[in-house]
Amino acid sequence: MLNRNAESLFWIGRYMERAENHARLIDVHYHLGMEQDEASAEPGKTSGSLAKWSRIVDSLGSRDAYEQQYGEYSEQAVLFYTTLDRDNANSLISCVSHARGNLRTLREKAPSELWDATNAFYLWLREKQPEDMLRESPHHFFGKIKEWTALFQGISQSVMPRENEWHFIECGRYLERSENTLRILKAAANTAASGGSYSYLQAVLRSVSGYQAFRRYYADVMSVEAIVEFVVLNAAFPRSLQFALHTLDEHVRRIELHDKQLRGAHDRVIRQVAKVKADLACLDRDDMRFDRGEGIITHMLDACSQLGVQFANTFFRMGEASA
Repeated sequence: MLNRNAESLFWIGRYMERAENHARLIDVHYHLGMEQDEASAEPGKTSGSLAKWSRIVDSLGSRDAYEQQYGEYSEQAVLFYTTLDRDNANSLISCVSHARGNLRTLREKAPSELWDATNAFYLWLREKQPEDMLRESPHHFFGKIKEWTALFQGISQSVMPRENEWHFIECGRYLERSENTLRILKAAANTAASGGSYSYLQAVLRSVSGYQAFRRYYADVMSVEAIVEFVVLNAAFPRSLQFALHTLDEHVRRIELHDKQLRGAHDRVIRQVAKVKADLACLDRDDMRFDRGEGIITHMLDACSQLGVQFANTFFRMGEASA
């Protein structure tokens, strides 16, 4: 398997996961802001609205890039920047376009159904305009994004042989999921530190579609510590950090390499993943408090970022895929 193919597959997994994650985040925080505006509406009051739009951008880790390009926050600017702005490398259209471009280079190796779904997703999204989201309702629009990404994931789960190609896609997916979960928590920690509303902390659960699952484990206990503990440490919830890192570890170990030099580097990646899992295993309930947790979240984000670098140095020829 050529290095450039492995890199393309890895980034296909990352970009499709990123598109789904961003759609969840934007949908939840957009409608949370709408509810807060209706509940506390005062004539001429705009600061709450500005905070709402900035929180969406913060949750995606794009504040500096957004402010450099747009300056002020507004509903139309934020929705366009996060969904249809091709100058934003992490917008929905950019993520889907990059995934499609990488998959196109693998047409002979990837299942045709996977290409058909990704291409149709891109063509549908390419025709959308900013006003379409507001006219059709953003909730409906982001729901369709989640349906498209679910179609991609369902096809890959159903038809791809469990060989290296499959494992590289899944490695990309679960590394991306780990980072996204941590970014959600970091944005929530910043909001809590600045006196943000408790409803925003609950939005963390809704951003990962974990509200109902959380209630099964904690019933009526809706504390910050319980929410963070669930999103970080629950081993059964598929969008938790614990689950994502455990699944990443499984797929990394199942990559088969015949080159002795690569096998040594592969072992280093496995040890690095194990180290991140060990750091996670050392956390206790006191670490789930936001007044202590932001430093831990930042540390874990840095560790996941280093994992991405380790993957690149081990398996990929840098610059040959649309990363």
